[in-house]
Amino acid sequence: ASGKTVTITVEVFDRGTDGGKTDAANNQWTRWIQEKIRRDENIIVEFVKVPRWSEGEALINLVAAGTLPDVCLTYSGANITNWAAQGGVFDFSPYVDTTLKDLKAFLGPDAALPGRDLIWRGKDNATGKLYSIPSRRMNVAQRNTFIRKDWLDKLGLPLPKTTQEFYDALVAFKEKDPGNVGKNRVIPFTLNAEVRWSASTVLDAFIDPKVSDKDQWVNTVAERSFMVPGYKEGLRFLNKMYNDGLVDRDFPLYSSEDTYKNLIKSGVVGAFTGEWDRIFRESDALFTDLLKNVPAGNWVPVDCMTSSDGITHKGAYDAAGVLFFIPASSKNPDAAMRYLNWLAKYENYHFLQVGTEGLVHTLENGVPKVNPTAGGGWIQNSPLNIDYTIPINGLNLGSEAQNIKAIAAGYPWPPELVSAAYTISMTNARPSIVISPSSPLTVAGPLEQTLISKGTVIYTQSITAPSANFDRVYDTGIADWLNSGAQAIIDERRAKYVAPLSES
Repeated sequence: ASGKTVTITVEVFDRGTDGGKTDAANNQWTRWIQEKIRRDENIIVEFVKVPRWSEGEALINLVAAGTLPDVCLTYSGANITNWAAQGGVFDFSPYVDTTLKDLKAFLGPDAALPGRDLIWRGKDNATGKLYSIPSRRMNVAQRNTFIRKDWLDKLGLPLPKTTQEFYDALVAFKEKDPGNVGKNRVIPFTLNAEVRWSASTVLDAFIDPKVSDKDQWVNTVAERSFMVPGYKEGLRFLNKMYNDGLVDRDFPLYSSEDTYKNLIKSGVVGAFTGEWDRIFRESDALFTDLLKNVPAGNWVPVDCMTSSDGITHKGAYDAAGVLFFIPASSKNPDAAMRYLNWLAKYENYHFLQVGTEGLVHTLENGVPKVNPTAGGGWIQNSPLNIDYTIPINGLNLGSEAQNIKAIAAGYPWPPELVSAAYTISMTNARPSIVISPSSPLTVAGPLEQTLISKGTVIYTQSITAPSANFDRVYDTGIADWLNSGAQAIIDERRAKYVAPLSES
């Protein structure tokens, strides 16, 4: 309002520059943002890179150094709660209906918490304060299991429809080597050191479908479901697969995804699990590069991980995505909020998602088909530039039907293949359980990174243990995990659980 130019710093995820990606803090998109926000709001924006896959740890280091950007984003709500309890996070609540009115309107109602707008998802029920705001996911499809259909076809096998049929197909891959890669090289199923995600469809299928929402929420710690009934059996199944020679024996060494992805591309892998669209992402080029190495290769998604009730239960994303916040140390919180509100305006986020027609996208059947590897420096480092469009994750064209068409059109692959993958991922899918506790959960914050690290050890040691030692190895790891803080987190969640309005 004073006409004074204000400078703010904004966090951006750094995903590296492999595959032609650009410097996350200095490229055509960042320059467009900087020029337009300067014209519209008289704000100068400087981007601060944070590694995407270690963002929680990186933010902890920035907190310790006192150098957090003015606008921060993270997937760790526990860390935000912990910092807020120490007075380190700015309170949005007085500005929701003023400075943030466009952001509030864009985020809309919260489907998971009836009667509340999504902007208020992080509201502290005890104080009414609001320390973080979630982005809005337009596409909540989460993960799929992928299998080599060309291998199945050579063996005369149909697409598996059950967990047992999936296991049997992997055995056939190992014993008969349909890809002629050499029996000592074939990897029926691969994963990486992040087992929670890279084997999620397998593990989640073993969760007891009768477990209550309360028990599942209370016993989920650091997004790990070790204490949820049935989850241990999922790890036992992976242990059996490993000892039967069906799992990549070197998976614990794949702390980065490079080796893991290169194996998939090389043609020696028969199945894996990943994001619902992973095979179509040109940033990974899993399918594209497979075809270079194996011209007849064919990845397809399968809906085969059946639970004990015969249903292919799977997860979907909550509509609330990455969390963004402003640290209390920010010297320009008003400008930071204005930037977030500016990003929620259609003209701004839409351009960042699709760019210029003819350069970044073409119109097909009335929807933009984005070329994520566009030339001239306009390559998108993240799908639809989600690292820059902070309040939105996924293309929004005004209707679900148009959005699905646009999703399919956003890949250089036949749209029917992409639509089929989307449909499989959403079949019997359910988002994470959302609970608004009686007061903020504070115990997890300082413990979360330790528990995630210990959880990684539990996963890898349990899967690779001799079958006869599985229970001992798993139970020993869980005992240490509980004593390291998981039990305290579970106790707090149980004490602060509040039934959703739909159950009250």
